Amino acid sequence: MRRLSLQFITHCNDRYSYLDSVKIAIEGGCKWVQLRMKSADDDAFCKTAIVARDLCKSADATFILDDRAHLVKVAGADGVHLGKNDMSIVEARALLGKEYMIGGTANTIDDVVNIFESGADYIGCGPFRFTTTKQNLSPQLGLDGYAAIIKEMRSLSIGIPIIAIGGITADDISDLARLGVDGIALSGSVLNASNPVAEMKRIVERCNNTYLYE
Repeated sequence: MRRLSLQFITHCNDRYSYLDSVKIAIEGGCKWVQLRMKSADDDAFCKTAIVARDLCKSADATFILDDRAHLVKVAGADGVHLGKNDMSIVEARALLGKEYMIGGTANTIDDVVNIFESGADYIGCGPFRFTTTKQNLSPQLGLDGYAAIIKEMRSLSIGIPIIAIGGITADDISDLARLGVDGIALSGSVLNASNPVAEMKRIVERCNNTYLYE
């Protein structure tokens, strides 16, 4: 028996910067942060990553970079999450070795199989529903989409952790956990809340009280 895992993906809006969002996640008790800054150049990204790394380290939180596998060691991150148009998982593994965590993005069972066979550590699967925090969205999965993918994974004996992502809120946690996902990742539902830290704490509590039975 284990708890539903929780990841926070950084974002910015009119009120908060990327680093603000890291601080909110950490203060709210989240133990996994992915730094996503799609439009930033490597220099700006790396400067932010180093500060974010220290914030995560002080809270004993896992710190992952989005996309930029070549900056993982420079930034002192724990690993990288790779989208469909980023460096391949095989290339990233050759660059980073086995000691770093690598995640991949999936939308279909074929994606899942490819990522699993490439040697990733986990899969970010989505989007669950429409979200404004990411451009060029793949088709929305909804509960039925996740149910179908998880059923096919079990039939193929694929045991890699599946993290649901894309427009997820606290109210979705129970339904997603019942389907068999291993965790959730979110962003906008926290930063757009009237009190982001309180919302992060609420989500952390729900995840901590949601158990997965194996």
